[in-house]
Amino acid sequence: MSVTTVPSSADSRTSFSAAEPAENQRLAVGWLLGLSGTVLLLHVLLSGRYGYFRDELYFLDCGRHLAWGYVDMAPMIALFSRLALALGAPLQLLRSMAAVGAAGIIAITMLIAWRLGGGRFAQALAGLCAVAAPMYLASGSLFTMNIFESWFWMGCAYVLIRIIQTGNSRLWIWFGVLAGLGLMNKHSASFFGLAVVVGLVLTAQRKEFAKRWIWVGGVIALLIFLPNLIWQVQHHFPTLEDLHNVAESGKNVVLSPVAFVVEQILVMHPLLFPVWLSGLWFFLMGRGTKYRPLGWIYLTLLVIFIFLHGKDYYLAPAYPMLFAGGAVAIDDWLNRGWMTARKLWPKAAIVAVIVASGAFLAPAVLPLLSPENQVAYRQRFHLEDQKTEVNHVGPLPQMFGDQFGWPELVEQVAAIYNSLPPEQRTKTAILAGNYGEAGAIDLFGPKYGLPTALSGHQTHYFWGTMGFTGDTVITIQYGPHFLSGMCDSVKPVGMHSHPWGMAEENHELYLCHLKRPLAEMWEDQKHWN
Repeated sequence: MSVTTVPSSADSRTSFSAAEPAENQRLAVGWLLGLSGTVLLLHVLLSGRYGYFRDELYFLDCGRHLAWGYVDMAPMIALFSRLALALGAPLQLLRSMAAVGAAGIIAITMLIAWRLGGGRFAQALAGLCAVAAPMYLASGSLFTMNIFESWFWMGCAYVLIRIIQTGNSRLWIWFGVLAGLGLMNKHSASFFGLAVVVGLVLTAQRKEFAKRWIWVGGVIALLIFLPNLIWQVQHHFPTLEDLHNVAESGKNVVLSPVAFVVEQILVMHPLLFPVWLSGLWFFLMGRGTKYRPLGWIYLTLLVIFIFLHGKDYYLAPAYPMLFAGGAVAIDDWLNRGWMTARKLWPKAAIVAVIVASGAFLAPAVLPLLSPENQVAYRQRFHLEDQKTEVNHVGPLPQMFGDQFGWPELVEQVAAIYNSLPPEQRTKTAILAGNYGEAGAIDLFGPKYGLPTALSGHQTHYFWGTMGFTGDTVITIQYGPHFLSGMCDSVKPVGMHSHPWGMAEENHELYLCHLKRPLAEMWEDQKHWN
């Protein structure tokens, strides 16, 4: 990867502008490998600390049913899950994939800082911010689409920077590839694409719309995304129905515009706020106005997610470019005027503060402590978990609580199933109320001889009853009131509870004798939220 040179003659005699890459600004490879490698190693070492996260169990089930789409997500994560299944699906493998995603966020942040003209300190500062940000630390410990989202958003931002710097509009081809892959990772990439359009329209870069390459890039993105789009059409746009149900149910915590902005400051770390705010200033009003589209991209995304009542982490993939711009701006300020002679100590102080603040919050967002000590640590320092969904209640934050209780649940269900007479056992299925429970049965159940779980939750609904023709089901998270319409008889057969799991998983298990074949009642099991 080469660095764009500054023209000679008059330009070479003037001082270097922090908004432009310079001949002597080299990529700080050592810092990049050191910081990203440290994050990678940290997450790998912690990969087996707790258990499988609820969504990870669902992703593994989706990997067992590869398709071009799913009710609540794009297909890429299922492909990664299928790979994990082919290799044995150990928890450490899934989390190692996530660790690679976390390391990639550090790398792309530093690459953007370099391309914006940042020297070694600016690149290192940008990378340290990405390391210390609680949202990235937390996301890197779980195998989800979120940890890969920044790759595609910021990969597109990197290409846009290169288009601005070089004037090479053919690079829109690579933008289109990354945008298309981003859509196949998570549909929220469409919001990023819309924000890019707004950012271009509001700046001098609108000239790109008069060239063919931006349209070629758009076609490429559409072609990559087309299989999922066709799947959505064939299944009558289930993702839109799912989103509508979520909005109607009041499932998510709704934040006011002010509260949403405050949450951005908190989830990205309050002490990092001056850095990314400096980045926004750098793009919109500072020496980086050449890259003003990046500032408008962020502001457009902010407005979109406030208007749509998005969760606080929806905007997280956009911050690497702000960290990068802010680091360049801060480095530029430190290298000018009276600070020049004493520039070492303020840089050292900034690094020390970021490292210390990141280390302070790390135990609250990483599985470093036992559950007991995790609770004690949060209580001691008054670290409150900001819920994104109304019903998430438990002694631990949801990202931790949803990693406990799954093997115990399956063992309990297995004891019930295997206690049935053989002739009844062959006519009995396991009906789960949500995809976490179903995924747990499918992952841990085979060693107990359990059948594949059935569920009407999310994409499990499309997988149907899988040929089940029996008349008895063991239900997980089905209340007696709901079962009364399905069953001739309902018998309590156990109570599941785990001290560190989520409260929603503390419920009775029932043995239900069905009134009629489950396939005839399957439409009633549909539960998309």
